[in-house]
Amino acid sequence: MGLTSDNVLVVAVLSAVLLFSGTVWLWPRLARRSLRAVGGRIGLLLGTQLALFAAVGLAANQSFGFYASWADLFGQEKDQGVVVDHPPGGGPLEVVGSRRVPGSGGALPGTGGRIQRIDVVGRTTRIASPAYVYLPPEYFQPRYRTHRFPTAVVLTGYPGTASALVEKLRYPRTALELARAGRAKPMILVMLRPTVAPPRDTECVDIPGGPQTESFFAKDLPDALRTHYRVAEKPGGLGIIGNSTGGYCALKIALHHPDVYAAGAGLSPYYKAPIDATTGDLFQGDKALRHRADLFWYLAHRPAPDSSLLVSSSKVGEKDYRDTLRFIERVRDTGRTRISSIILESGGHNFNTWRREIPAALEWMSGRLSGF
Repeated sequence: MGLTSDNVLVVAVLSAVLLFSGTVWLWPRLARRSLRAVGGRIGLLLGTQLALFAAVGLAANQSFGFYASWADLFGQEKDQGVVVDHPPGGGPLEVVGSRRVPGSGGALPGTGGRIQRIDVVGRTTRIASPAYVYLPPEYFQPRYRTHRFPTAVVLTGYPGTASALVEKLRYPRTALELARAGRAKPMILVMLRPTVAPPRDTECVDIPGGPQTESFFAKDLPDALRTHYRVAEKPGGLGIIGNSTGGYCALKIALHHPDVYAAGAGLSPYYKAPIDATTGDLFQGDKALRHRADLFWYLAHRPAPDSSLLVSSSKVGEKDYRDTLRFIERVRDTGRTRISSIILESGGHNFNTWRREIPAALEWMSGRLSGF
């Protein structure tokens, strides 16, 4: 009966329906002015409202993957592992589980690919994070045993869950279908949260005295992947994509580290790290660090990298639409960094919108990465 369990949602919906029906049925009996009758009416109304609120909240969480567990919901998530001591000889990456690709239609890895659950520990940052890795069918086929594959790091929004990238946004299934249709190369996908120190939202910043999140994604994660998987060697073999907070992180990391990431795609991104209750003080008064996290400032004051960027937005439904148009123009003005876009006529800041954009974004990413 976990937070994302279908059984919990069913119980909540049935409770709301029963309480509503009970309110309608019992209301005539509670129409008196006695304290007992008034208390009964208040109890039924309050119970119905709470049950309805719980059902709607659980359904929204099922759709958008905001929280992975009850502990995550109540801010008691313990799976941080920010500082980890490595035993001598221990590797930075460990596979802890394996499963089929949803909807692949293939039971064997060589026909339907595989999704592995891994734990990654940064050698330099000591940040530990779980992730999912999608390996395409070709990865297991004998004729490709010496091939190295283009690889994309895929980031959720905040708070987000890595499993939502698999189940809700369907990245592995989409990558598999695109490759089967000849629209994209077989790619490795590495799917995880940008929030490597939950419940804090680190915005992929190297926080003074805190988690060095940008360094984890720019150095430790790529290094760990190369120790275990046949990922394409740099330059040009690695890209990064994300939605919302993950989209901001993807664009920023691609801009800051073009020697590591050849392409970055932001779906419904923003362009400046916020400071709020979830982030805390990210910059500790460091003005240079704050400027560096502002993508408009960075493009105006730093040399433009030789890399490719993709942004997406909607004319109706996305509050950052105008900022996205301004970002496109700013990148075009550099004359060096290449920029592409996906602009929908209508679409909110939600999973349904991103599912409409992911196939085109993965096809775009495939065309800009070397390997295979």
